[in-house]
Amino acid sequence: MSAIIKKLDDMRRLARLGGGQTRINSQHAKGKLTARERIELLFDEGSFEEWDMFVEHRCTDFGMAEQKVPGDGVVTGYGLINGRPMFVFSQDFTVFGGSLSESHAKKILKIMEKAVQVGAPVIGLNDSGGARIQEGVNSLAGYADVFLQNVLASGVVPQISMIMGPCAGGAVYSPAITDFIFMVKDTSYMFVTGPDVVKTVTHESVTHEQLGGAMTHASKSGVSDGVFENDVDALLQLRRLMDFLPLNNKQKPPVVPCADPPDRDDYSLDTLVPENPNKPYDMKELITKIVDEGDFFEVGEHFAKNIICGFARMEGSTIGIVANQPMVLAGCLDIDSSRKAARFVRFCDCFNIPILTFVDVPGFLPGTAQEYGGIIKHGAKLLFAYAEATVPKITLITRKAYGGAYDVMSSKHVRADVNFAWPTAEIAVMGAKGAVEIIFRQDIGDKAKIAARTKEYEENFANPFKAANLGFVDDVILPHTTRARICRSLNMLKTKDIKNPWKKHGNIPL
Repeated sequence: MSAIIKKLDDMRRLARLGGGQTRINSQHAKGKLTARERIELLFDEGSFEEWDMFVEHRCTDFGMAEQKVPGDGVVTGYGLINGRPMFVFSQDFTVFGGSLSESHAKKILKIMEKAVQVGAPVIGLNDSGGARIQEGVNSLAGYADVFLQNVLASGVVPQISMIMGPCAGGAVYSPAITDFIFMVKDTSYMFVTGPDVVKTVTHESVTHEQLGGAMTHASKSGVSDGVFENDVDALLQLRRLMDFLPLNNKQKPPVVPCADPPDRDDYSLDTLVPENPNKPYDMKELITKIVDEGDFFEVGEHFAKNIICGFARMEGSTIGIVANQPMVLAGCLDIDSSRKAARFVRFCDCFNIPILTFVDVPGFLPGTAQEYGGIIKHGAKLLFAYAEATVPKITLITRKAYGGAYDVMSSKHVRADVNFAWPTAEIAVMGAKGAVEIIFRQDIGDKAKIAARTKEYEENFANPFKAANLGFVDDVILPHTTRARICRSLNMLKTKDIKNPWKKHGNIPL
């Protein structure tokens, strides 16, 4: 018995060493943790249960029969994050550059399938050179199998991708299907084709960082939902994010103890909106002042900054927040902000997370670039997402809600449950000046008449009362009472039960 136990200990020691101490040192020298170190930091101490530690590849071509490492470049299993079960795969760059083989893929598939069966999130810590070339089509088949499982798990359990090293070629499509992608500054990158191929085909000279670095994808492409300073920061923030999310689509969002009174007033909100309708203000100030203890986890912070998306809590329960940001493009909706918000709304709807929407939108961004880029269909994505969502939806109009953008931003007409407005709200087809110049174009040369008509239009529409008269706004509330009114509404909506007509699935305007 002692001999076999010693053999087991030796095998475990060999597996934990991965590609060897020299490669572990190299990983550390790059400012990166190893696959196992990342898992230790992510999960509660002593809670991780590893599967398939002794799995090896079965390739015999190109001398691979003599190059076998237990675990085959990925650590898989499950554990607890703040006491709640989660599954994980963590690619080990010290073993064949973390490249994906047939066996590597099967390890990932095993934990993904089990996660769906038991209803627990899947976290992928990606650090891989891509497909293992020596295995040829077997490696490609492994990727395709993972892609399929990503699709089947979508909307059933949360799937989070943390890119902590290279992620190139076919490897990028698994993260792309998952719910959120996060990256680490300076050590992670994603692209379909690398700088060398780009130079050969398009004659562009570009670095790894410029082509697919963390800030590139966070600010330009929108592929990444967040950027972190280093591995430690990334994993600690990932733990924080998971605290907001339910384990699966059959559960309500988690509830945590909260000492922040639900009826707390904040009188500074009474002066948040400037008297000058063209002067911006920071919508994040409103968000942090009304949510529990000012705790807001923003996603997509560096992309499409004219809209804000993220998670917070009200009375201890998770909510998703979507808000126009007047500080950027006056809060206009454009292609990027519509896509960003639509995907976030759909995630919240998948996982029973109530959606709180703050509106200050002067309309859709005009211009040929937007029209040629397909703003009509991209804007319709957000409209479709809000209209389809059956979770509790609460909307607050703080200032402008003009034109079609008013409809799109969770208006009563797309089944928002509770619609509030501040006294500073303006709900109209467009601003007074533009409206008057269209309606009374025959008087444009007469400044006195135009001024009088503009004042008349403002008195009639530059307020929330016309919409309130029609029942499109449920109440006009005092800004300092916002937290209390939203908390009451969320409590009322806890038992909301509404279903869409049966269908295989809708055809969202992709």
